[in-house]
Amino acid sequence: MTAQLIDGVALSRQIRSEVGARAAALAGRGRTPGLAVIVVGDDPASAVYVRNKVKACHEHGLHSVLEKYDAALSEPELLARVAALNADPAIHGILVQMPLPRHIDPQKVIAAIDTRKDVDGFSVLSAGELMSGLPGLRPCTPYGCMKLIESTGQAIKGKHAVVIGRSNTVGKPMALLLLQAHATVTVCHSATPDLAVHTRQADIVVAAVGRRNTLTAGMVKPGAIVIDVGMNRNDAGKLCGDVDFGAVREVAGWITPVPGGVGPMTITMLLVNTLQAAESQP
Repeated sequence: MTAQLIDGVALSRQIRSEVGARAAALAGRGRTPGLAVIVVGDDPASAVYVRNKVKACHEHGLHSVLEKYDAALSEPELLARVAALNADPAIHGILVQMPLPRHIDPQKVIAAIDTRKDVDGFSVLSAGELMSGLPGLRPCTPYGCMKLIESTGQAIKGKHAVVIGRSNTVGKPMALLLLQAHATVTVCHSATPDLAVHTRQADIVVAAVGRRNTLTAGMVKPGAIVIDVGMNRNDAGKLCGDVDFGAVREVAGWITPVPGGVGPMTITMLLVNTLQAAESQP
């Protein structure tokens, strides 16, 4: 068996086309979805990622504001800027790019963002809405993973899903989203004694630990859906995920590549969240 590729680029293109149409319809009623992105400091990786976010907004009919500040910006100054954006009716989504300089508490900044504008879905209130099954804005990467799983056409309800990783940004919300879709969910992590015991039972595996070859062919149930969230480099410097792609592809039923799988979906779901926020805010 050779797994079918789950093409994140193609799915992203389809969803972005739908976002563009909905944004145009909303603009026709006098409201253009607006995203504000705040960058503090000069992290090179953040610069590339932010540039792609702003570009995606402009390409699909969303208004985007990019605010760049020197690393010396104080925490009170940043919180004041967030408060001003909370009050700005033209801004429907606020994203403060991480990492922040060490003198700024990221949790305090995230908590300051109006939950209705928390398009990253990282705040305690947003996490509480997800845990409680209430409608709200979902963290972009796990939200994108759910869309990739759904794109296979396979039912999630009643399936056994294993999430490898327990981060607040991917692992935990991923598990909650799968639970909402009526999967039986196991969360594994660095203290799990025998990871393979769990993954070999899984109909769906989401690998999100940031360590290459975490999931190998012998650890995968034949025909399983495998979602690779990892972004690593192999010995040759080539981008790879957490999954031993070549070997696992011969066992799984569906698999995401790296690059071209989860990556394109993260920014796409940021657009979806911004549009949803604009549609729902009074």
